Amino acid sequence: MQEKSLSVGILKAEKVQVVFHGEYMLCGKSFVGEHAFSLNDAGAVFVPSSGECSFTIKDVVIGIGFHWERTEHQTFRGVLKLIDEEGMLRAVNVVPVETYLASVISSEMSANASMELLKAHSVISRSWVLRQMEHSIPVTAAEDEEEVRDDFIVRWYDSEGHTLFDVCADDHCQRYQGITRQSNPNVVEAIEQTRGEVLMSEGEVCDARFSKCCGGVLETFENCWQPVHFPYLVTKADPYCNTTDKRILSQVLNNYDQETVNFYRWDVKYTAEELSELVKRKSGIDFGVITDLIPVMRGESDRIVLLKVVGDKRTVTVGKELEIRKWLSESHLYSSAFDVEKTSDGFILHGKGWGHGVGLCQIGAAVMGEKGFNYREILEHYYPSATVEKLW
Repeated sequence: MQEKSLSVGILKAEKVQVVFHGEYMLCGKSFVGEHAFSLNDAGAVFVPSSGECSFTIKDVVIGIGFHWERTEHQTFRGVLKLIDEEGMLRAVNVVPVETYLASVISSEMSANASMELLKAHSVISRSWVLRQMEHSIPVTAAEDEEEVRDDFIVRWYDSEGHTLFDVCADDHCQRYQGITRQSNPNVVEAIEQTRGEVLMSEGEVCDARFSKCCGGVLETFENCWQPVHFPYLVTKADPYCNTTDKRILSQVLNNYDQETVNFYRWDVKYTAEELSELVKRKSGIDFGVITDLIPVMRGESDRIVLLKVVGDKRTVTVGKELEIRKWLSESHLYSSAFDVEKTSDGFILHGKGWGHGVGLCQIGAAVMGEKGFNYREILEHYYPSATVEKLW
């Protein structure tokens, strides 16, 4: 098989500011320097004159909907496409898979991670994006992603649904920030050493999920997304991610990720009034004063899959894990693995982990790399029954 190229949705806005470093061609016309594009420019495809050319997109929003959301200028290689997406202009970068991975590995975590962790992450990120390209199905039927009744709301959020490009550049898919953070030659070496390698199971490329910190136990796929069982995304104890070693944490956490602390175990406190106002705003449902939060169903990692929210006006059961996190935080609660303590004036959520906890735990894998495990042993730990195979 030859290496594939993919299209990555970068920025969606009314106007897109681009700085071309080197000559880019559009219909025989040369573009160099800074340009502003609007919806009238949809359909344009800018092709670099050489592999050394790059372009910077200004004010790209990263961490959309999360507590670290911000804008930054980002620089990319490859082709720039401008498309019309729902009346807005979308900038799309077309690059080879291996080039894409060099950014993902540096964007998803620090490029200063150990070589074995970088190699493990190269394999899973390559696997994940190829799986998305092969199995991308537009999400159009509500029953595929939610079940809603008067007292029962269950939603999950997956990376399918992009119909105009293969994947997006933010946490909804995989963080991709071009060459902005490609500062360590170890990343390039890790990708080259694992070139074309993917995780396989039952003849298919694995849907290789990962999260920041599982909190000590891995969760199953079906408790977070659609009710499909993958034999390589199962629950098991992870003794590695309980660390406060700043040197190891800095391998996984970028500068803005390091603003998040105490994620292996954490507490969040709300008064009843604060929680009631927050949930009303985030869910669009007026519960009145919330009097109780009752876990109805938990996954194998103790993450809450279904939570009953009890108010003096209304009671609703909500799921799955990300919808619960959306309701109970201004951005995203670290995870749904929490116990509820009722206090005299409100609630304390005693939680563990950061993210959905499915597949590779980045902090746990970083510790494994420091302990001398090689990348195949790391992958075997987090994806039992999957095998590493070379596609190109």
